[in-house]
Order: sequence, then structure tokens, then C-alpha cells
Amino acid sequence: MDDRNNTIAGWALFAGICALGLTIGTGMLGASHAPEKPGFPIEDAEAGGGGGAAAVPLPNLLAAADPAKGEAVFAKCAACHTINQGGANGIGPNLYGTMGEAIGQGKGGFAFSDALKSVGGNWDFEKMDHWLTSPRKFAAGTKMSFAGLSSPEDRANLIVYLNAQGSNLPLPTPEAAPAADAAAPAEGKDGAAPAAEGDKAAAPAEGAAAAPAEAKK
Repeated sequence: MDDRNNTIAGWALFAGICALGLTIGTGMLGASHAPEKPGFPIEDAEAGGGGGAAAVPLPNLLAAADPAKGEAVFAKCAACHTINQGGANGIGPNLYGTMGEAIGQGKGGFAFSDALKSVGGNWDFEKMDHWLTSPRKFAAGTKMSFAGLSSPEDRANLIVYLNAQGSNLPLPTPEAAPAADAAAPAEGKDGAAPAAEGDKAAAPAEGAAAAPAEAKK
């Protein structure tokens, strides 16, 4: 009888241990844990999170451009174009003296597409920049298979290099940088900074707070 009671007690103890283990395991699986390294928050594109820097105007890019770098970029064009004076046309026309020329005309009888001929005007800096960005968008139906240059700096470097090959058009005047925001006025009457003791305050410029005058020696 004692053996039977001991057996029943043993099985009951074993069942209890198993139930306790299952409870602990289930709790561990269901528990939420913070990640060791928190992820980066994803900004809501529609709500806006601050736009990128404004594009640099083309005249400013041209002013800072390097013809030597443009010559390196021209290596992408050399399979179809020559650029030396009197060079032969190939798959594309010779490009010597192109800047300032009529679009889709001349070039020793090169057969330009009707799409390019219909653009009209001359190759100025802005038109050349648009052409190098995407020939197909500039002249839909063009025979030019080149996809374009996505980098504004590469385009500017290439344009000044092309311009130096028999054209030498004056570069457009760079646009002035926007004026820095006026500094917040110091505490004082009407927002003006107090003048140093014994000095007269300088007259403020229109729309700006007056700065303290330099102390007299």
C-alpha cells in the first residue's frame, strides 16, 4: 500500500514539475523584449521631413567648373564624336566650335534628325545643359542614343570643356548667394542692442536692428 502511495505521489510531483516548466516557457516566449539596437524612425514622406538643399544655379556651376574634368567626362562621348578642329564626323557630328552654333545645322553635312532640327535656336549654355541631361527629353525622336548625364557638376565640366574647343562664349554671370538671415536683436528698447556707455547709437539700416556703436577711446 505504501509503495502504491509513493508511486502516486511521485507521478503527481512529476506532473507538477512539467506544468511549472510549461508555464515558465510560455511566459518567456510571450514576453516582449526591447531590441538591443533601436531602429531608425521612418519619416512620413507626405508629412514632410525637410527638403533637400536647393539646386545650384547653372551659372554658378559653370563658374566653378573645371575644363580638365570636362575632358575626362568627354571620354564617354569619344566613341561617337571627335572634337578637334577639322575632325571628321562619325556616328555623331564633330563637336569643335559647337557652342553658339545653330542647333541641328552645319557640321560638314552631318544628317541630323528632324527632331533636333525642329528645336531651333543656337546651342547656349542652358540648352546644352538640358540636352546633356536627357537628349530624348530635349528632342523627342532624336537619333542620339546616349541616356544623359545625371550629375550637374559633370554636365557643367563638360560644357566648359566644349566651350573651350573653338567657341569661347562668355560664361553667364553667377547668381549672388542669398543674404544670411539677420541676427536676432538683443534685448533692449525696440529690439535694438544698447549702445556702449558714453556713445551715440548708430542709425539702424532699414528693416534691421541697430548694432552697438564702438566705444570711444
